[in-house]
Amino acid sequence: MRNTVMMLGLAALTAAPAMAQSVQVRVENLTPDGGFSFSPVWLGFHDGSFNMFDAGTQARDLDGIQQIAELADAGPLGARFGMEQPMGVGGLVASTAGVPPFEPGESASTVFDVGDATQNRFMSYASMVVPSNDLFFGNDDALEIFDAAGNFNGPFTIEIYGRDVWDAGTEVNNILDGAAFIEGSDAMAGADEFEDIALFFSRPGADDYLASIVGQTTPTGATITSPIAEGELLGRITVVPAPGVAGVGLVAGLGLMARRRR
Repeated sequence: MRNTVMMLGLAALTAAPAMAQSVQVRVENLTPDGGFSFSPVWLGFHDGSFNMFDAGTQARDLDGIQQIAELADAGPLGARFGMEQPMGVGGLVASTAGVPPFEPGESASTVFDVGDATQNRFMSYASMVVPSNDLFFGNDDALEIFDAAGNFNGPFTIEIYGRDVWDAGTEVNNILDGAAFIEGSDAMAGADEFEDIALFFSRPGADDYLASIVGQTTPTGATITSPIAEGELLGRITVVPAPGVAGVGLVAGLGLMARRRR
């Protein structure tokens, strides 16, 4: 996984910590005023066998990633998740500040009951980068948030940088043709593209595409003035025990674990 993940807590003080079944997930948009937004972030807690997408392969119509990346529609991905993971738990974290997308500076938290933590040990996430034709962020390798005994492995802080943004490869990057969340644009239009899912900044013309978005207006009336930079911290997802949930194991010490997709 390419996202930098910080894990706090090196050792549990309890000899046999109990199973944690509820977590609180917080999503923050850290872009400046005039920056990009995120669609409501889809999360799935599962047994590790759910393969949300594979970098280097084409997104398929029924995968759900194409619909998130082009239209911010998590419905198909959620439906597929429900079929493949009948014991899994899925849902959205959405901004509560007027409109569901996370605009610059906005944040929100949601508590998820993950059920059996020895079963739903892994977490996947995905969100559209707004506005764009088909850019998104998400983890192609699921994050193991519980160990095999159901003990919480975190807390976790997932930092999302510009270099972590994916291009779904399903729609040609032309902000004036089919881009979602651009004033006056028909999001159902746009030229089909048949490229593999790849990191956006690895695409030729990535900077030119971002420059073409500057000055565009979103349906909420915001004007994009700050393009994404490869090394810019765009957002943060934090996963901690839900408030008031006991038995997740007290933690001591401070550690840093970096997991990157090579």
